[in-house]
Amino acid sequence: MADQRLQPLLHDLVGVVLAPTSALTGPDGQLRPLGVQGVFHADARVLRQAELRIDGREPEAIAHGTDGPHGARFVSLARWLGDPGADPTVRVDRIRRVVPRGLTEEIEVVSTAAAPVRATVTLRLGCDLAPIETVKSGIPVDELNAKIGQADQLVWSAEGITVTVTGEGATADAGATADGTDTGADPAVSLLTWSVELPPRGRTVLRWRLAVDDPRAIVVTPPGEPAWSRPQVEADDRRLVRLLDRSLDDLRALRLAEADTPHEVFLGAGVPWFLTLFGRDSLWAARMLLPLGTDLAAGTLRVLARHQGTRLDPGSGEAPGKIMHELRRHEFVSVGYGLRLPAAYYGTIDATMLWVSLLHDAWRWGLPEEEIVPLLPHLEAALGWLDGYADPDGDGFVEYLDTSGQGLANQGWKDSHDSVRFRDGGLARPPIALVEVQGYAHRAALDGAALLDAFDRPGGERWREYAGALAERFRARFWVDGPLGPHPALALDRDKRPVDALTSNIGHLLGSGLLSPDESTRVADLLADPTLAGGFGLRTMSTKDAGFSPLSYHCGSIWTHDTAIALAGLAEGGHAEQAARLADGLLGAAEAFDYRLPELFGGDDRETLGRPVPYPAACRPQAWSAASAVVLLRAAVGLYPDVPNGRLDLRPLRGAPLGAVRVRRFRVGGDPVDVAVDRDGVATLG
Repeated sequence: MADQRLQPLLHDLVGVVLAPTSALTGPDGQLRPLGVQGVFHADARVLRQAELRIDGREPEAIAHGTDGPHGARFVSLARWLGDPGADPTVRVDRIRRVVPRGLTEEIEVVSTAAAPVRATVTLRLGCDLAPIETVKSGIPVDELNAKIGQADQLVWSAEGITVTVTGEGATADAGATADGTDTGADPAVSLLTWSVELPPRGRTVLRWRLAVDDPRAIVVTPPGEPAWSRPQVEADDRRLVRLLDRSLDDLRALRLAEADTPHEVFLGAGVPWFLTLFGRDSLWAARMLLPLGTDLAAGTLRVLARHQGTRLDPGSGEAPGKIMHELRRHEFVSVGYGLRLPAAYYGTIDATMLWVSLLHDAWRWGLPEEEIVPLLPHLEAALGWLDGYADPDGDGFVEYLDTSGQGLANQGWKDSHDSVRFRDGGLARPPIALVEVQGYAHRAALDGAALLDAFDRPGGERWREYAGALAERFRARFWVDGPLGPHPALALDRDKRPVDALTSNIGHLLGSGLLSPDESTRVADLLADPTLAGGFGLRTMSTKDAGFSPLSYHCGSIWTHDTAIALAGLAEGGHAEQAARLADGLLGAAEAFDYRLPELFGGDDRETLGRPVPYPAACRPQAWSAASAVVLLRAAVGLYPDVPNGRLDLRPLRGAPLGAVRVRRFRVGGDPVDVAVDRDGVATLG
């Protein structure tokens, strides 16, 4: 066990992002050569160290906060300088901003002392250019052995990436420590030095910059501002307003495009592990943001359509018509976990169906016909995958099996190796037919049929028949009895046995059309039961299941987007009380996490600490977690458009559990829409 590699923790790190670049440091602003700390660019760590010292001593950190959507400010003290006494008189602020292809930092030293202040400021810099998957594997920095060439002081290069650091007014020394001693000319380490002389009550600003030249990067920062609307919100529950503001800043920072099509924007999944194109994540996030416009959905659909599968390849999971899972700059090898994923990997069972439903929902929100028509061949190809490749054993259910031996063993959104468990804790064996995937298939069949009919393409009736038959099979095979009574099983295993754990997956069935009204009510009541909803959101697994653990990745933790998806289904189905419970949980979590909701967090009872327990390796910010703020807002006002049929319905949560809410600048059919809900739950337009 002594040699076990542990994935580094990041719950207490501060992230600053402008995708595909991100910086993760301690709350004191120091970037130390530890764990996952670093500046990352397009799946490579371009800076592993940036440690500030004044006269060889670290300033004492006292505060930090955001500084715009791509910046942070770190406040510390140099109490050994300046006037004697209890009051500190020398303050140091580090103002860090991620910029396209790099990072800038201002070090502001301010003295309120009566006497002059003289000091030497140093910044120790290190670079390893380690791949993100190597960092994630937990290999210590000093064992990475990156092949770095140094053309000059503060210039590093490897694998086609060149990193340059410049310090305005500083002297630079390669292979030196903060106290000036020689390190043996380590090419990965350099030092910037400034001599500071401040008059009484003086101030100076020291500046340095990191620039990355990466011509092989497959993802880039899109030009211009976000295409989506930024609504103005007034709400009785101010947590909703604060969450939306922070989330929209994070979503702005997570925008990406492919290098050869920089105007086709999608959202990178999350910082730091998944800051690239992820089919499932990017699709769900775009779908959640439809109330703000259809441009992001259109870009996401087109980018994924360009990568749609055309051939059978067991190694990558590619199949004709299939939508990809993730795109990397090179093969993704996870040391110690047996994963070896090709750069373009298709090991996802659900992204293809989610692509179909995003196209349909974007059409309903007003995506112009001229943008839909070029995507119709891709729609037909996606439905062709559902018909020809999604059910390899012909039992009538959509299922997955990794035949490569090096891909993801589980290929739904709960893709950890131990996520599919029976009630007694035993692991299900593949091929596996997940419960929510059957809901996605049913919804995709109906959505595809509606689009085929609307655009005079054949096949609509056939897909409606498919959906009807799937619903009958599902009703006969998936429902089981559990400690709380009947519920849909998590999955069917390779022997077609129901995997009888009670999980959050059933929340994804709401709104899919797969359930009858009575079944939907039953699922709604289960989702609000304390065994699933007793924490700050929806637990991924019931506390009555043997596999439950509040800090398990998928078997008891709470995922922000998962809770939001269930909440949206509850709200649309009129289950206001159950939706309100989940909404209050998410808003409570948002407050605890400074309104930057993480990928997931612990599933402990609310009473345990009175605040959610962080999941220590969760991405933050995460696209579908940030987009969940818009789901909350839409559920509160109940906006349901059907632009092709000229309808705009308002069905807010009954009784206005979130209080009065007014939203200006939702966007439907390209036009701004204002909605208000009063404290009695009465909604009005304008």
